[in-house]
Amino acid sequence: MQKQLGRNTVVLLGVGHTNAHVLRMWKMQQPKNAQLVCVSDFPVVTYSGMLPGVISGQYPKQAMEIDLVRLAHSTGARLIIDRVTGLDKTNRQLTFASRTPLRFDVMSIGIGSIPSFANVTIDDQAPLLAVKPMQTFLQRLGQRLSALDRATKRPKIVIVGGGVGSIEIAFCLHERFFGNPQNRVTEWPTGLKPIISVVTASRRMGSGLLDTTVAIAQREFDRREIQVQLSSRVSHLGERHLTFVDGRQFDADVVIWATGAVGAPLLGHLELETDERGFLLTKPDLETVSKSAVFAVGDSGTIVNSTTAKAGVYAVRQGPILFNNILKVIRNDGLLDDYRPQTDFLKLINLGNGRTIAEYHGRSFSGRWCWKLKDYIDVKFMRKYQSYEPMQMTLDPDEAPPMKCLGCGGKIGNQILSQVLAELQVTDDPDVRIGLHNPDDAAVIAVQNNEVTVTTDFFAAPFDDPWLVGRIAALNAASDCFVMGAQPTSALAIVQIPTGHPSAQLQVMREVMAGGIEEFRKMPASIVGGHSIEGPRLMIGYTVLGRQITAPKTKGLLQPGDQLVLSKPIGTGVLLAAWMRSEMSAEYFQPLINTMLASNQIALEVLERFPVTAITDVTGFGLAGHLSEMMIASSVAAEIWMNRIPLLPGCQQLFDRGLQSTLAPDNRTFSDRIVLPGIDIAAHEFAALFDPQTNGGLLFGIREPDA
Repeated sequence: MQKQLGRNTVVLLGVGHTNAHVLRMWKMQQPKNAQLVCVSDFPVVTYSGMLPGVISGQYPKQAMEIDLVRLAHSTGARLIIDRVTGLDKTNRQLTFASRTPLRFDVMSIGIGSIPSFANVTIDDQAPLLAVKPMQTFLQRLGQRLSALDRATKRPKIVIVGGGVGSIEIAFCLHERFFGNPQNRVTEWPTGLKPIISVVTASRRMGSGLLDTTVAIAQREFDRREIQVQLSSRVSHLGERHLTFVDGRQFDADVVIWATGAVGAPLLGHLELETDERGFLLTKPDLETVSKSAVFAVGDSGTIVNSTTAKAGVYAVRQGPILFNNILKVIRNDGLLDDYRPQTDFLKLINLGNGRTIAEYHGRSFSGRWCWKLKDYIDVKFMRKYQSYEPMQMTLDPDEAPPMKCLGCGGKIGNQILSQVLAELQVTDDPDVRIGLHNPDDAAVIAVQNNEVTVTTDFFAAPFDDPWLVGRIAALNAASDCFVMGAQPTSALAIVQIPTGHPSAQLQVMREVMAGGIEEFRKMPASIVGGHSIEGPRLMIGYTVLGRQITAPKTKGLLQPGDQLVLSKPIGTGVLLAAWMRSEMSAEYFQPLINTMLASNQIALEVLERFPVTAITDVTGFGLAGHLSEMMIASSVAAEIWMNRIPLLPGCQQLFDRGLQSTLAPDNRTFSDRIVLPGIDIAAHEFAALFDPQTNGGLLFGIREPDA
């Protein structure tokens, strides 16, 4: 959020081949006066062209993955990982399962497709594995294989579908189990010798392929004893068999479903026109016929009166057209460009053994040179999107924001504040006499027993997601109330919104406040007022007032013999530092978010149920700093074992690389109080002690019998 907020918000819903191109070009060209938002169900995108090669063991799993967490941040784009539930076309807003709506000016929908299960009944215990979502396919397949009866040494794997993808999966699965042992996927059970079959409702394999190409594939099927069932349309999936429409049955222990594509269910909930298969109808320029500056690309869209098949090669060619058309919309720059599908393209079928079948311009080929060509094309394609070097920020002098007044002249405009306040659903509290329901110059709150706990916390946004930041800020600010044995009742917000266009500021303010209310509602507590101002970046905090539930437990009450309990893992500081450098892998993103969104409200339950002697929360000064404060206040010493300190996934690898938060060196001043004879406290293995935490866990002392 350090870049000035632009007038236009461009949303990429799904990051397939076409939308990924927009991400890449956005990073290179940095369009002016606009911000890019990526919305995805998963933090990782899987490239379908390399999935068979990963199955066979020709590539590691990481080779087919695009890390959206790193790519989006390195591009300067915002990333939202959540499930979209609908589209408000009139107000141009996306709605989500668990967050406030997102307004957009331009949107491109590229969420792909799903296999069709039309006219097929499926038993609950059927061993069905749909190829999509591909992000989880290998994991689901491994789990299914592991769940097979140990006596089943020759399980029957049936691949339903007769397209190129089905053919490749069949060959590469065979190679996985019968080929080079060095290529074996170690996560899968060993010793299996499956019987592999392909089932298709068509009269021939490979719709759209030349007869000569199909003949080469069939010879390979025969050589590997892979059975092919033609003209066999599935009507029912049972626990151990398939049933065809003609009544025949076919045994199956694992069913991989890779049939023809239909539109994802979400496409039918977007108030946009679809075709008979559920895909969004578009004009030749890729904008939906429903307009509203919404594009549909890749498998998600079908051009009116077009017979183009659903294939990744078409989606790739749509990328430059889409990017240019998005720029034209946000610049109001004339007519949009039309996309014209290519009439022929190179088809490559991976056999899994270092050979490939190729088809081009009416001719078929097969051999190792075809594999080398496929490998070169796929790896080159992926390298474009696996480059996570941070974007170099540049600011055109003509784009520089006007000089802003400081002092109270830097406050957020009344129009933005009034609109956001009117939208917020503030929790009611009987102690609040004057708050946001009846705003005045200050809030008036009734104080019971003349005792109230007050705390303030404030930070610069650690992420570029205002809704997420608002939630973390609320939990972080309320944490000190909890550890003092107080139940939060009300809060005053302190917000600095980045300078920029009012519509973008409105969206940021709306999301950051809605995120805070989301968490205060759970406590429950009420936001009763606050203060907002413009500045170079998003900053958010709260002053929290709480009603005392238990007698306050201060830091200075530790007793000799106490056991120390830490309620959350360490590592938010170094992981956030890695994220800022676009070096944090997607697999570590959700565990980091989960721990930062874990409320310390459990402190109230702990304090009521157990004889806790002293308690604090581990935040900016790190474990060493906050434990040191407790020891000094209590006039005691403590022993800790590094192997008992829980760490977040990925943080130790970052520590070992020498990566650290900017506050960590200052936190090492506490190392003077640590006694480790003959051991260098500066070693990476001790870095966790000094890592600053955001909404870190509880640290408390308790007698050994109660620990």
